[in-house]
Amino acid sequence: MNTADKVENREGGLAAVLSQIARALQAEPDVETTLAAIVKATIDHIDGAEHAGISLVERQGKIRTVAPSSESVVEIDQAQYRTGQGPCVDAISEHEIYRTGDLADEDRWPDFTPAAVRAGARSMLSYRLFVTDTTLGALNIYSTRLFAFSKQTELDGRMFATHAAIALVGAQKEAHLHQAIEHRDTIGMAKGILMQRHDIDHARAFSMLVEASQHSNLKLHDIAAWLVEHRHAI
Repeated sequence: MNTADKVENREGGLAAVLSQIARALQAEPDVETTLAAIVKATIDHIDGAEHAGISLVERQGKIRTVAPSSESVVEIDQAQYRTGQGPCVDAISEHEIYRTGDLADEDRWPDFTPAAVRAGARSMLSYRLFVTDTTLGALNIYSTRLFAFSKQTELDGRMFATHAAIALVGAQKEAHLHQAIEHRDTIGMAKGILMQRHDIDHARAFSMLVEASQHSNLKLHDIAAWLVEHRHAI
C-alpha cells in the first residue's frame, strides 16, 4: 500500500469515527451531558490526550471551565484565567489553534507556564470552539508527557473540535427553547391566577406582571414563578 492509500484509509477511518461521535453527541439530552460527552470522546479518540476540559465564554467575556476530566484541569485553567495567558485564552481571543511541546520551555506565556507545570501538564492543545462568527469557548487537551501532540494530531483534533462546536450550539439552542417554553407556561399560569383573583382580562393581568417586574427590578419570569409558587398563601 502506497502513502496516498494509507492517508486515504486513515482519513476514511477518522471520518467514520467522527460521524459516530457526532450522532452520539446529538443524542445527548442536555448541555451538561453534551459537554461531558465531548470531553470523554476527546480523551478516547485524540492521540496523546490524558485530560481534557471545555472553557465556556459567558456574558461579559467571563470564562469558566466545564466538564473537566480531573482537578488538575481546573487548576491549570484557573491559572490561565488568572494570568490572562495560555493556549486556551489565546485560542479564544486570537482564533487560532495552540499546540505546545514542552511547557517548561515555553516562552509565550511566562506567567502561566510555571503553574501549569506544577499541576503536571507538559503538553497542551487548545482549539477555539465556534460556529460562524460566534465563539463558544475552547476545547483544551492536556498530557503529562513531553511533545505529546503531533502536527497530525492537531489536524485530526481540528475536525473533532468542529463537530464538538456544532453539537454544543445545538444543545444550547435546545436548552434555550425548553427554557422559553417553560417561561411562557409559567407566565401563562400567573396571568390565569391574576385573572381569577381580580376578575380581569389577560391583557390587564399581563400588565400587572410587567408593573411588578419593573417596580421590583426582577425578571418577568421570576415574578410569575413567585406568584405561582405562593398562590395559596396570598
